[in-house]
Amino acid sequence: MKKILSTVLLLTLTAALLFTGCAKAPAPAPVAADADDTLILKIGATPVPHAEILNFIKPQLEAQGIELEIVEFTDYVNPNLALNSKDLDANFFQHVPYMEAFSREQKMEFVSAGKVHVEPLGLYSKKISTLEDLREGSLIAIPNDPTNGGRALILLDTEGLIKLKPDAGLEATERDIVENPRNLKFKAIDAAQLPRTLEDVDAAVINTNYALEAKLNPSADALIIEGSESPYANIVTVRPDNKDSEAILKLIEVLQSEEVKQFILDKYEGAVVSAF
Repeated sequence: MKKILSTVLLLTLTAALLFTGCAKAPAPAPVAADADDTLILKIGATPVPHAEILNFIKPQLEAQGIELEIVEFTDYVNPNLALNSKDLDANFFQHVPYMEAFSREQKMEFVSAGKVHVEPLGLYSKKISTLEDLREGSLIAIPNDPTNGGRALILLDTEGLIKLKPDAGLEATERDIVENPRNLKFKAIDAAQLPRTLEDVDAAVINTNYALEAKLNPSADALIIEGSESPYANIVTVRPDNKDSEAILKLIEVLQSEEVKQFILDKYEGAVVSAF
């Protein structure tokens, strides 16, 4: 009996194999389109307004197959170091003069992928309400990096508080001051710490992103502020090797859209000005 059953099972298995060989094989299941096509773009940014703007455009980039990964920084050094080491694909926090000075000092090579907005530099105080209140020997805090420090002095020069040498350039220092009628004193501080100095100094020149983080309204609280014609437009910074990548080009296209321009206008009410 066992022999008969074995024979029957063998014949059944053979028939099944023959039938399978003649039948048309089923098509393989399709792979999800976004499994292989999604591009991940890792970008470093300071929280306000840069990361806020990037978060606004995330859905638009996602619809184009780009997953935007935002890494927040609170300083102006580490975003460039991370970009140079390829831990980031791009960063968004600086203007061209700062990028060029940093590149020169650190012997790194970066380029601008495109301009996005201007953050007017402003002079703030918790001790005075007008420039006329600045007394003899008043202490003013300014950013300690060369480009923003020079930018701060240029702002004070523009308002007549000091006078710089005609050839001082964008990286002017205290040594370039030729007239200081009120004998103002200056204290160079890390840009991110400037809002915290307002209790200790008579006034401070603060970058708009840090002013906004400190709940200061540049258009209402600044004693003086740069105009929209400022040459210090914030840019998306990349390395030369990836400046023409598909993800970077799409990022710039979306950042320079009318939707982003309206978002900047509505959210920041003049404290941040689009530069495209």
